[in-house]
Amino acid sequence: MSTEKQENKIQIAILGGGPSGLFMFKRLVDSGRKEFSIDIIEKNTQLGAGMPYSIKGANDEHITNVSGNEIPELVTSISDWIKTVPQETLDRFHIDSEKFNDYKVLPRLLFGQYLSAQFDLLLQQAKEIGINTNVCLNSPVTDIIDYPERNRVAVEISGETILEYDHIIICTGHRWPLKHENAFQGYFDSPYPPAKLAFKINHPVAIKGSSLTAIDAIRTMARQNGTFHWKNEDKLVYKLNEDSPGFKMVMHSRSGLLPAIRFHLADSHLLKDSVLSPEVVEKNKAENDGFLSLDFVFEQNFKEMIRDKEPGFYEQIREMSIETFVDSMMDLRERIDPFLLFKAEYTEAEKSIKRKESVYWKEMLAVLSFAMNYPAKHFSAEDMQRLQKVLMPLISIVIAFVPQGSVEEMLALNDAGVLEIIPVGDDSYTEPHAEGGAIYFYTDEMNQQQNPHFKTYVDCVGQPHLNYQELPYKSLLSKRTVSPARIKFKDEKIGRQAMENGNEKVETDGNGNYYLNVPGITINDNFQIIDDYGALNERIYIMAVPYIGGYNPDYSGLDFCEAASENVIKSLLASNPQLDFIKQSEA
Repeated sequence: MSTEKQENKIQIAILGGGPSGLFMFKRLVDSGRKEFSIDIIEKNTQLGAGMPYSIKGANDEHITNVSGNEIPELVTSISDWIKTVPQETLDRFHIDSEKFNDYKVLPRLLFGQYLSAQFDLLLQQAKEIGINTNVCLNSPVTDIIDYPERNRVAVEISGETILEYDHIIICTGHRWPLKHENAFQGYFDSPYPPAKLAFKINHPVAIKGSSLTAIDAIRTMARQNGTFHWKNEDKLVYKLNEDSPGFKMVMHSRSGLLPAIRFHLADSHLLKDSVLSPEVVEKNKAENDGFLSLDFVFEQNFKEMIRDKEPGFYEQIREMSIETFVDSMMDLRERIDPFLLFKAEYTEAEKSIKRKESVYWKEMLAVLSFAMNYPAKHFSAEDMQRLQKVLMPLISIVIAFVPQGSVEEMLALNDAGVLEIIPVGDDSYTEPHAEGGAIYFYTDEMNQQQNPHFKTYVDCVGQPHLNYQELPYKSLLSKRTVSPARIKFKDEKIGRQAMENGNEKVETDGNGNYYLNVPGITINDNFQIIDDYGALNERIYIMAVPYIGGYNPDYSGLDFCEAASENVIKSLLASNPQLDFIKQSEA
C-alpha cells in the first residue's frame, strides 16, 4: 500500500470486507477499470463472511433465511461451489452434495465460507484484469479524516497508520454497542457472538424481541440445556437435560407475535426493478409539495402488483388505506394464539414450497419493503412516522422468512413448555439488576403492572439504528464532515405541535421549518455523505447499515448490499470523467 498519489490511478479503499465489501468489490472488478487501485481494509481475519456468517454471529446450528437462488449473483452459484467443499466440512454441517440444490438454505458458517471463496475468485479476476488490489486483514479503522482542499481522504488504522485515498466506501457492517453487558452478570446487550450464550442455565431467561435475532439466541441456549430428536420421523421433540430442569425461555414482544415463515418466492430476487425510477419520484414530489408520498408508493409497489396475480385479494384491499390494511392483517394474526398461527403458517409454507406456489401478498409486502427503502429519505416527516409506527411493524413480521428448521425447533420447545411469548406493549422497558440479569417492566393484557426479575436477560431486537453521535470516526464528527439525518415536516403546524407536545426528536430552524430527527447520518441517493452545510462529499460513501438507518429504514441483507453497490459504482464512474479520457488515450 502506498499513501502517495499514483499517476493515472484512482485510489479507492473499501472499509470492511464482509458481504457489503464483497458486493462493492464485485462492482469495481466488473467495471474492468485498470485505473482503479483498491485497498480492502478488514478488522478480522476473514474476507466475505462479515458478522452474520462468521463465528462473530453464528454457531453451527444457525442457518440462513435465504436460499441459493435468492441471493444476488456472484462468481459461482452455491450449488456449483458445494461440489468443491471438502467432505469433512459437508459432514460437519450434514450436507449431502448429491442432493443439494439452490432452493435449500445453508448453515450460516458454511455460507460464510462460500462468500469468502467468492471474494478469492474476485481477487483473482482483479489480478487478471490488471486492477491493483491490496488486502489488509487485522486492520481496524479507527478514524477517517477528510481533506477537501486536497480532494483526498485519510484512513487511520489501529490508531497509528495513516493511508490516503481518492474515495473510500464504508462497508463496516453490523455493530452491537455494549451498554450493560460487561457491568452486570447475566445481562446481554445482544446474542452475538453466540458462543457467549453456550452455558448451562437452570432458571427462566428473558428474551427481548421475537425476531430472527431472538431465534438465534433460542437455538443456542436450547442446545446447551436439552436435546432435540425426531419422534416417528415426522415430529421434532425437545427434552431438558437433567441438570437444567428449571430452564425456560420467555420472549417479550411488543406485538406478541412470531415472525412469518419461509415460503416459495415466485420471483426469487423480489422484483429488483420495482424501485421507483428517479423520474417517477421527482414527478410525485412535484405533485406533493416536494415530498414523495408514502400512499403513492403503497399503491404502486404493493396494490398494483397484486392486481393481476391475486385479483380477489386486490378487490379486498383496493380501497384500504395503509392504516386499514395493516389493522386488517394484524387483527387476523392477533386473534390466534401465536404458536397455533406459527404451526398453521408452517403448513401453508410447506405447501407453498412443495407446489412452488408463492403466498403472493406476503411476497409483494417484501417487494414493497425493498422498493420503499431507497426513496424513503424523500418522505415527509409525517409519512416517515406513519412508516415507522404503522407499516414497519407488519413488514418486519411478515418478511422475516424464518427457515423451516428453526420453526420446527421453536414448535418443539413450545410443546415441551420451554418456550413462550408474552406481549409487553410499547411502554415496556428493562433495567439491569444488581445481582445479575434484568427486571422487565411491562403492562400485561389484563392491564396489570408487571416487573419480574430474570437472572439471565438477552436483548434480541436486532441491529439497532445508531445515532449520529455513535459514528466511531471522531474526525468526521469534529470537522462536521457528516451531519445528523433529519426529515422535514410537510405541515408546519403538525411539526410545531409535536415539538410543543415534548417530542424530543423534533426541532426547528427558526424559519418556520420543522424537522424530525431520524437515526444515523445524512446521505444522498448515491450513498454519499452530506456535511453540516448541506454539501455532498464525492470522496466518502457509506453502506454501513447501522449508521444510515434513518434514511434506509428497512435494509435487507444481501439485497441491500447489491443494490447500494450499484448506486455507488455509477456515482464513482460519473465523478471521475478522467476515466473516459484515459480509456480514449489508450485506444
